[in-house]
Order: sequence, then structure tokens, then C-alpha cells
Amino acid sequence: MERFDLIVIGTGSGLEVSAAAAEEGWRVAVIEEGPFGGTCLNRGCIPSKMLVHVADVARTIRDSGRFGIRARIEEVDWPAIVERTFAEIDRDATAIREGNRRAENIRVFEGSARFIGHKQLEVGDTSISAETIVIAAGTRPEVPPIPGLAESGFETTDTIMRIPELPGRLVILGGGFVGAEMAHVFGSLGSEVTIVTRGPAMVRDEDRDVSHRLTDVYARRFRVILGSEAQRVSRRDGTLLIEVGPAGEPGADATESIECDTILVATGRVSNADRLAVDRSGVVTDERGFVETDEYLRTDVPGIWALGDIVGRYQLKHNANLEAAHVANNLLNPDSLSAVDYHAMPAATFGSPQIGSVGLTEQAAEERGIAYVSATHAYDATAYGGSIEDHDGFVKVLADPKSGELIGCHVIGTDASTLVQEAVNLMRFRLPIDVIARSIYIHPALPEVMQAAFARVAGLVSEEDAGAHGQHEHGEHAS
Repeated sequence: MERFDLIVIGTGSGLEVSAAAAEEGWRVAVIEEGPFGGTCLNRGCIPSKMLVHVADVARTIRDSGRFGIRARIEEVDWPAIVERTFAEIDRDATAIREGNRRAENIRVFEGSARFIGHKQLEVGDTSISAETIVIAAGTRPEVPPIPGLAESGFETTDTIMRIPELPGRLVILGGGFVGAEMAHVFGSLGSEVTIVTRGPAMVRDEDRDVSHRLTDVYARRFRVILGSEAQRVSRRDGTLLIEVGPAGEPGADATESIECDTILVATGRVSNADRLAVDRSGVVTDERGFVETDEYLRTDVPGIWALGDIVGRYQLKHNANLEAAHVANNLLNPDSLSAVDYHAMPAATFGSPQIGSVGLTEQAAEERGIAYVSATHAYDATAYGGSIEDHDGFVKVLADPKSGELIGCHVIGTDASTLVQEAVNLMRFRLPIDVIARSIYIHPALPEVMQAAFARVAGLVSEEDAGAHGQHEHGEHAS
């Protein structure tokens, strides 16, 4: 059995740890079973956003008549779109692989890894061990046990972006952020999209006003079936048939049948900890199967650390990068450990409209009994928002009624993922909302909608306790 100073499982954000240790002279083993670069580069945020941009271009052309421009799409060359998306990504993945293979103090092992004992791993026919191990092996798509699904064929987020042909009819099972993004991509490029989701609205983890607004917008663009789930799938003469019925009612009669060419399963992701058999080394997982760590990202086994999606705190690339930086620091500086500060962790959904969010939603504040004041301002109540005819977008701000500290900010509309960043910075450094409310904003630029929302909520903040949960003020067209 070959011994190393450090083993890193996974080549997404885990590479920051392996690179830092190798630079310090540690003998490092890096294990990867798929393309180098992790989910984000190969199957997640990078290719999906490249496709989202293509969808945005297509939608701009289709909607150009609103602005007096007559234009139409002559052809959608899906194979060319896929080639453009993945040619550079595949080159990057190969470059990362070769860079690690050439790196001093790093040895690459390609294949599936499994723990076979305490701090011992097997990769193919090779057994290796190390006193220090970092588990950064991510997650995989969850596939619900729908009768007939496996036999009939389906796509997941790992495969849908590389399919050879644009589907004529696409059914998406799941109404979360992945479903929202992929519906925008394929619907904008010409697919007939149906979304089937168990909940009463889409993107239910978002603030309820944002969730309801996105659901309303998507119901205008696509067929959205709420409170339902696929009960059975079959294939007849090349056509997929999905029987749909009420969610959470096993054995209930199907309410309708949907025919389609392709099914995308977008119902969530599950931890890869089970495939690694982490329990054989004593690593504990929670009830969902994610690896449990402390604030320093140590597991309960001394010398074994975990980071990223496999930990399950936030399944976001920027969170994995944050955690990787802390693990690298803590490994190399054991006498000055740094706990991860997750305060003001932002998120974005790149559908159409976009969503950007940070902090508590209104429903979370209510559930926790946290006093707040909130204000909402509509995009089209500002000059630029009106000029681009974004009549669905709005900014919603929640603040502490006494201190004026930002509790949450939720944006839906054009460039929401960009606009929310100034709220993230404000919240991260715990600055009062006056910093935005009293700043000077360029007129007539879109960020004025942020200032307007913050100014509204600043007007509700007083030095005395507001005495109520949920004092609201809404801008024109916002609610």
C-alpha cells in the first residue's frame, strides 16, 4: 500500500487544497473518476450559463417586436451550440488533468475511490493511504424511483446539456433552480416545455414573493403543472408517456398523461459519500447522507476533512471555494485554525427572469420569530426598468427594525444576479442599509432599483422597536 502525506478526493474546489499542500512539499495523491475540474466546469454552472446566454440571445430576438424591431430566428443549430459550449470546457478539463499529472509532488489516480479501512482507499487495483485526507467528491443527480423511468430512458443535469438533438417536447420533473434554468434554455431555443413539480410553486426555497412571481412568469411561457408528480413512465414507438398524478398520494389515479420526446429529471442531488463508503473509515454522515463536519470542516475522524457539495451546507461553487480556502489554511496552519463564516452566502438562478438572493426569506424570518421590516420596489418604477420593459422584476429588502442591519435581499428580474451583489457586500460586512440608501447612483441606470428599495426600507427603520413582525411597504407594480 502506497502512503502519501495527503489524499484529495475530487478535482473541483479540492484542487485548491492539493495545490497548496504540494507547494509546501507535501506528497499528495489526487483522485478523480471523471473529467478534471469538477461538476461546475463540466456539468454544472459553466456549461449551463453558456447555454443560458444563448437562450437569452434567442429570447431577445423573439421579443424584439416590442421595441419596433422586426426580427426572427431562421435556424437553431443545436449541435453547433453544444460544440461551442463544450469545446473550451473539455480543453480546460484536459489542461487541468495534465497540469496535475506534471505537477511536482502530486500523483494523479484516475478511477472510482472507496474507503477500505481507516484512512485507506482503493482506486481500481491500487490501495493508498494517508494520515490526512480531504473528501471533496461532490454529489450526483437524484433519480426518483418512478416505475418505468429507468427502462424508458431519461436525462439528468449531467447529460441533458450534451444531448445530440434539441428535443421537440421536453418534460422537466422538478421546479427548482435547475428546472427553471433548463426550461429557459430549451424553451427559448424552440422546445415545447412542460414542468411538473410537487410543490404549489416553483423555486420554493426562494422568498415567497419571488417564488410566486417566477411561477406566474413561467406559467405564461411554459406549461407548469403544480402539486403533481410522475407516477409511471413508458415508451411507445419512440414516444415517452408520463402519467402524472397528485403529489404525495401513492396509488392515486393519474390525472393526465403527457407525451414527450425527452424527460429531464431535476429533482435534486444526493451525496457521493455512500459511493465512497466513508463509514469504513469512521466518517459520520447525517440523515441525508452528507458528511458531517465541524466549523473548521473537520470530520469526527482526526485527519479527515470534507468540503463542498458533499458536506451539503450550500451546494454552490462559491461556497465550495470558500470552504477549500479554509481547509487549505487549516491544514497548513494547524495552530491557527480558521472557522468558516457562512454569513451572507448568496445564490442566483439564471432563468428568465433571473433571481439573486442573500439572507433570510420573509417566511424564514417569520418561522424564526425574527422582527423585520420589508420594502419592495418594482423594476418598471425606475427609468431603466421601464425602458427595457421589465414589468415582472422587483427588489425586496428585509431589515432589522431597530439597527437597520440587512436581514435579506431578494431580486427577480433582468441582471438580478449582478444587482444583488451590492446587497451581499453590505450584508457580509454587516453595514447598515443607509450605505446603499444614501449613496449616489447613476441615473438612469438599472441599479437605481436597488437604491429605491433600500431607501423605502430605511424609511421604516426607527431607533425604537417596531413592535411587529413584517411591516411592509411596496413600490408601484411590485406586489
